Amino acid sequence: MNTVEFNKTVDLYSDNLYRFILKSIRDADMANDIVQDTFEKMWLKVDEISFDKAKSYMFTTGYRTMIDAIRKNSKQTDFTDVDESRHVTHNQYSGLQEVLHEAVEKLPKIQRDVILLRDYEGYSYEEIGQVTGLNESQVKVYIFRARKAMKAYLVSIETVI
Repeated sequence: MNTVEFNKTVDLYSDNLYRFILKSIRDADMANDIVQDTFEKMWLKVDEISFDKAKSYMFTTGYRTMIDAIRKNSKQTDFTDVDESRHVTHNQYSGLQEVLHEAVEKLPKIQRDVILLRDYEGYSYEEIGQVTGLNESQVKVYIFRARKAMKAYLVSIETVI
């Protein structure tokens, strides 16, 4: 891949990568850092990557960089930054988007990642498998379980009231 193709890849897919990472970790600054680290890693291997595989490589590298950052940050805890409002239950309807967002946040990490890649970003099962390192049948199982859990959450009367 040459410089023009690299720049085209960044222009075409950087927003999608940022949105995916932001939805996964819910920290804009950290998401920006991860996207920049991904571009740096991609630039260092620009001679080894073909333009046809650039999107897949970028998302795979971004996903793995995100996992590394999460692992690194999970070892460091600062209790002064705890948002108490996040742990309070609101028993009133707050809009469909908020309810959907709550449902996605309640999913386990891997299920949330595959559901975001599939339903929010529109990737195929094969592409999700390449990004996450799972095989296609595992991706389908995680998506099925995530949708089932979301459905159970969304149809419960306590969520709507």
